[in-house]
Amino acid sequence: MRLNVAVTSALIALLRDDLFAARYTAETVDSLWGADAASALRRGQREPARRAVVTAGGVGALATVFVLGLPVPAARLAAALPTLGVDGALALGLVRLDGENAVPLVDLRPHGFVDEFGAGSWWIASDLGEAALRRAIPENHVLGVGGASMTLAGLMVGTKVDRVLDLGTGCGIQALHAARHARHVIATDISGRALELARFNAELNGVGTIEFRAGSLYEPVAGETFDQIVSNPPFVITPRGEGVPSYEYRDGGLVGDALVASVISDAATHLAPGGVAQLLGNWEYRDGTDAFDRVAAWLDGTGLDAWIVEREVQDAALYAETWIRDGGILPRTDEFDALYAAWLDDFAARGVTGIGFGYVTLRRPVSGAPTLRRMERLHGGLGNNPAGLGVHVASTLAAHDLQASLSDTELARTAFVVAGDVTEERHYWPGDEDPTVMDLRQGAGFGRTFPLGTALAPVVGACDGELPLGAICSAVAQLLEVDGDELLAEVLPSVRELLTTGFLGA
Repeated sequence: MRLNVAVTSALIALLRDDLFAARYTAETVDSLWGADAASALRRGQREPARRAVVTAGGVGALATVFVLGLPVPAARLAAALPTLGVDGALALGLVRLDGENAVPLVDLRPHGFVDEFGAGSWWIASDLGEAALRRAIPENHVLGVGGASMTLAGLMVGTKVDRVLDLGTGCGIQALHAARHARHVIATDISGRALELARFNAELNGVGTIEFRAGSLYEPVAGETFDQIVSNPPFVITPRGEGVPSYEYRDGGLVGDALVASVISDAATHLAPGGVAQLLGNWEYRDGTDAFDRVAAWLDGTGLDAWIVEREVQDAALYAETWIRDGGILPRTDEFDALYAAWLDDFAARGVTGIGFGYVTLRRPVSGAPTLRRMERLHGGLGNNPAGLGVHVASTLAAHDLQASLSDTELARTAFVVAGDVTEERHYWPGDEDPTVMDLRQGAGFGRTFPLGTALAPVVGACDGELPLGAICSAVAQLLEVDGDELLAEVLPSVRELLTTGFLGA
């Protein structure tokens, strides 16, 4: 893809026209081979999908070469790309010729999504995976749209802003998502190959508001501040040593979780007042100590609000197995065993017993000291969030600010309403009239469950936006024959938490 810019742009425009004309969309491609073949593809098995598209038309040829990573007759590809042609595909570095066949050099697949602005779709180019290469991926591999990148894209707060930094852009997927709500996006990466592909993807999808810069972490934006920072950094904890592959897309070159610590601690100098940073990360549990204590230390002195959500913890051995296999190294081979030993030796040197994975949201206060330091473990399933978790993240930050700004007296004077996605669960012993367990369950967001006590249950049940909280508490206190002020004091901390987490709204 290293071509004259004007020539490249003209060829990309022709490619875009052909992809549109072929209806090369995620929906169309999925319909070619169906759910069972799609499941096999996710397991790295291409044969069921190949059988389904062997006689398909133009879109079948595109799916075969660019999704399945299989060669097709050059004449078949030419029919699928009538304006670009095979020569144009060769010039763009999309394929090479092997006799009469066109052999893929990149993965180029449609990606459909839904966010708070509605449905959208892009074509995303990345490097061929191990299934297409039939071997382990190279260390400069540029990853396409995977589970982690979709998670971060879904988390992204979509508030309209001026400037966004995508730190470690990879194939550019986060920058593209950010461009839907930002006037200008700066996307950085240490990998020249990644920047090549990300720039190609932006132009292919007609997005002209992204600027690409080469460099490590915050170096390319020294002295600059942003309204939003998003990052899927190379956070995978990898042993540093001879013979251990260092994949640019996942390995930051530092020991342990130091890279995530650096991204967090340095965010403070690059966030404008009110600016929000969102990233994914790993953190180590060492010798039975709580990893959150270490993460809290990274935050000390930054002056930032912070919300850390741990979604999963893996033991050291499982973590090693996961990431060695991610690079395409197969178990029960000498190479796998050597890497496994290196990983476990590295963890043992620091006393690492487990590794947490989760989401980090940081914010620079507009003025004054930070008011939010929330660290929680939410290892279960999520709620229903058709437009992604970003909407919930934004509302949580706003709700925290609201309740933090209200004194207890002001809170008591405010009327609240139960959110529309909240239901109540009650569990009874057989034959009993009174429930033994009462819970509120959230349908969206993180799908939280909140326990209800004897006082809180009727208070929340009466929150319909009509009466202020204090009046409700007085009425409930009379029914329970307790002191009204004491009941209000008892439920206020829970009400603040229910407001912050979206069970209640003002």
